Amino acid sequence: MTPPRHGAGAGQDDPHDPRAYEDPGAFEAAVHRLADPLNDPLPGPEPVVPEPVVPQQAPYEPQSPQQAPQEWYDPDGYQRDWYGHQEPVQPPSEASPPAPDPHVPVDPGPAAVPQPPASEAVEPATEVLGRIDAGDPVVPAPRPEPEALTEADAPGVVPDAPGGAPDTPPPTGGRAERRRAAKGRGRRRPAPRPGPQSAAPAKPMTRMEARRAAKAAKDSPAIVISRGIGELFITLGVLMLLFVTYQLWWTNVRADQIAGRETHKIQDDWAKNEKTPEKQEAFEPGQGFAIIHIPKLDVVTPIAEGTSKEKVLDRGMVGHYSEKPLKTAMPSAKEGNFALAGHRNTHGEPFRYINRLKPGDPIVVETREAYYTYEMTSELAQTSPSNVSVIAPVPDQSGFTKPGRYITLTTCTPEFTSTYRLIVWGKMVDERPRSEGKPDVLAD
Repeated sequence: MTPPRHGAGAGQDDPHDPRAYEDPGAFEAAVHRLADPLNDPLPGPEPVVPEPVVPQQAPYEPQSPQQAPQEWYDPDGYQRDWYGHQEPVQPPSEASPPAPDPHVPVDPGPAAVPQPPASEAVEPATEVLGRIDAGDPVVPAPRPEPEALTEADAPGVVPDAPGGAPDTPPPTGGRAERRRAAKGRGRRRPAPRPGPQSAAPAKPMTRMEARRAAKAAKDSPAIVISRGIGELFITLGVLMLLFVTYQLWWTNVRADQIAGRETHKIQDDWAKNEKTPEKQEAFEPGQGFAIIHIPKLDVVTPIAEGTSKEKVLDRGMVGHYSEKPLKTAMPSAKEGNFALAGHRNTHGEPFRYINRLKPGDPIVVETREAYYTYEMTSELAQTSPSNVSVIAPVPDQSGFTKPGRYITLTTCTPEFTSTYRLIVWGKMVDERPRSEGKPDVLAD
C-alpha cells in the first residue's frame, strides 16, 4: 500500500484529494486548465489577501477555438435559463489579481448585481472564449423580438415540408431553444389566408368614389329588362302548360261526368213515362231526348236539342241540327236526314274516331219510343265549314240519289283544329219499338 503524499505538490497530481486546493497557487493553476473558468466575482470592494506563493509553472497559452475542448453541456443555455445575462468572461492575464482564497469570507458589498433585460441575447460561451483567444472585443449579439419571428424563422416548423411532417433541424443554443424546438415538433402552423386581415389596410374611399362603387354594383337597365322578359316568358310558359292540361285532360273529365249524369236522367225519365208513352216532336234547346250508340267505337252519348257550344257540345253531348236554316228531321220521320254534330277533341270528344268507321258498321239511336239502327255508307274526309249541303234531306256527295231516312255525323278536322269538317253518312236499316227489346247489335 502506497503511503499518502503530503505537501503542496501532492495535491496537484490527485484532483480528488481535498488537500490539493489548500494552497492558493494550486487552486489558480487548476482553474486555468479549464476551458470555461466561470469566473464571476461579486461586485464590491476587493478584499485584501496576502499574496500567495505561486509555484513555478509554464505560462498560460490560450488555445484557438478549433483546439478548444468541446463542452458536454451548453453554457449559453445554462446561463440563460438559471443565471440570466452574464458578462463576457475575461481571459486571465498576468496583471489580473490572484484568485481569492476559498477559505476566506468575502464581503459581497451593499449593492446587488443588476440583471439585464430578458430580451438581450447571450452569445455561447464557446464563441466568447474564441473571441477572447483571438483578442477581438466581445459584443453581445442582439436578440430578435418575438413579434419579428416568422414561420420560416420558427425553429422546428416548416409548413411546406413534404408529407406534412415538420422538418426539425438539430436545435442550437441553450435549453430554452431546445424546449421551444421540442414544443414545436409535431405541430404545423396553418398558412396565413389571403384576406383583409393579412392584406394591407385599404385607403378609405371618398364620398364620390363610394357613390361610383355603389352605382357600379347595381344592375344595368339592360340586365333588369332582360331579367323581366325572362320571368314573363317563364310565367307565360307555365300558364300555357296549365291551359293545355285543362283543355286536353280536365275538359274531358268534366264532360264525361256531365254526359253520364244526363244519360241517367234521360233513362230515368223514360222509365217514369213507360206506361203512358207520349210521342214528343219538339224539345227545348239543350234538352236531352235520345242516346247514340256506336258499338265499334264504344261510344254511348246523350243527344240534346241544338248545337250550342256552351249548352250542348262543351258538356260532352251530341247536338241535333234543329234550328233554321239548318233544321233537320227527327229519327221518327218517314223520310229526311237526321244530322248530328260533336267534338272530335276535348270536352268528351265523342266523335274523335268516327273516321275509323267502315261501310256496314252499325250506328244506333235510342229514343223513348224505339231503337233506330243505321249502317255507315260513305265518308267525306274534308270539306268547308260553310258547306251546309252535306246535311240536306238528300245530302250532296253522299251517294244518295233519292229521299230516304238518313243519318249524318259532322265533326272538326284535322284533330285539335276547326279548319275543316269531317262528314260520315248512313242509312236506316231497322226500327224496333222498345217493347221488343234492344237490337242484336246492342245485345252482343
